Amino acid sequence: MRIWSLHPSYLDRQGLIACWRESLLAQAVLAGRTRGYRQHSQLVRFRTTPDPVAAVGAYLAVLAEEARERGYRFDTTRIDRPAPIREGEGAVARLPVTDGQVAHEWGHLMAKLAVRSPDVHARLLLRPAGEVAVHPLFHTVPGPLEHWERP
Repeated sequence: MRIWSLHPSYLDRQGLIACWRESLLAQAVLAGRTRGYRQHSQLVRFRTTPDPVAAVGAYLAVLAEEARERGYRFDTTRIDRPAPIREGEGAVARLPVTDGQVAHEWGHLMAKLAVRSPDVHARLLLRPAGEVAVHPLFHTVPGPLEHWERP
């Protein structure tokens, strides 16, 4: 399971679809609808929130919006609670992610893209050095690789 901290605009088609599917699986785990993957390390950050299902719903809503912008049609009715991020009633607070985690994921993604989607890889190489956006659910804080990551 890979639930990227990186902004979904960096993902190629395969990565975006895989992230959508794996995040739906995470939602099912957090909602108690499946017994598999209950101990998966990627779920730790959602479980630390007051409402894990709303947090993963907010994550999924951003993936669906990225898909829509690309002309894909992800079935948003599969999102249990597509909560807004940050403000208002029912909103989900942004979650911290360390810059060490972001760097790790960036290297991991770039290695995958170099093999699987060289055109996307080449485009991302043109971005300004050190500027890596994260998924809107997250905000970057200084720190090493997250304790839940399994390198």
